[in-house]
Amino acid sequence: MRPVDPGRFSGALSRTRTWRGTLLLYLSLASSACYRAAVRLSGRKRAKSGGAPATVASMMRGMLADLWPTYRLRITTSRLQLRLPDEAELAQFAELAGGGVHQPSERPFLTPWTEGSARDRSQFVLRGYWGSLAEWAVTDWSLGLGVFTLDGQPRGMVSLGAKDFPVVREVTTSSWLGLAHQRQGFGTEARIGLLTLAFDHLGAAAAVTEVFPDNHASQGVSRKLGYQSDGISRDARGTEVLVSDRLRLTRDRWLADAHEGVSVEGVDECRAMFEG
Repeated sequence: MRPVDPGRFSGALSRTRTWRGTLLLYLSLASSACYRAAVRLSGRKRAKSGGAPATVASMMRGMLADLWPTYRLRITTSRLQLRLPDEAELAQFAELAGGGVHQPSERPFLTPWTEGSARDRSQFVLRGYWGSLAEWAVTDWSLGLGVFTLDGQPRGMVSLGAKDFPVVREVTTSSWLGLAHQRQGFGTEARIGLLTLAFDHLGAAAAVTEVFPDNHASQGVSRKLGYQSDGISRDARGTEVLVSDRLRLTRDRWLADAHEGVSVEGVDECRAMFEG
């Protein structure tokens, strides 16, 4: 499964878009306002109850979720939880990506992860995450979720995306894991969590992914979950043309197998963001 490619690092990191600058300013101001409000409410709740103060971070998250309901979404598997990270957690994911998502000698993704510095990779993750929030529309959305262990440790990120989902009912998936967390089954487990949301809760008809032929790990995960060949795609990476296998998982093939041990919370609160 390859990440959606918003462009090479050299281009993506050199351009400054006004709307993104405005978004970052808004996030900064909103976070500051939420923090001050949460501190005040925390103190009031402590005074009324006589107990310990409410967690400011949890109250801030609740305020954000009222405005952006996907912050209430939780996908839990036997070892992992997928959810939107808060700003402090997002920084941890950015740092994790900065440390590498594959060996320098490999190029399993269309995104040129090994080009640029660790800081470039970290900023790439931040821009991608903030951009998916800023550009969200029912007709074109990308849900970027942090992959956490059950005790809150970051492992990587996954995304579920769609265009014209209310009509087409088709999703795409992508993911990356930090180098230290690969080959432990986290990728498979996270993908099952995403697909559970897509098929069992959002009513998707199919899921599609694109994988390089020599990306054996991702090919193996996809085949194991029931994906079948659906042709190829051709993309440019610099001056070279890259061919990927396009794989498709239909709703019938998904339902043919049991996928137990996955719980999804908060879908009803944010359903309108996916379906209108």
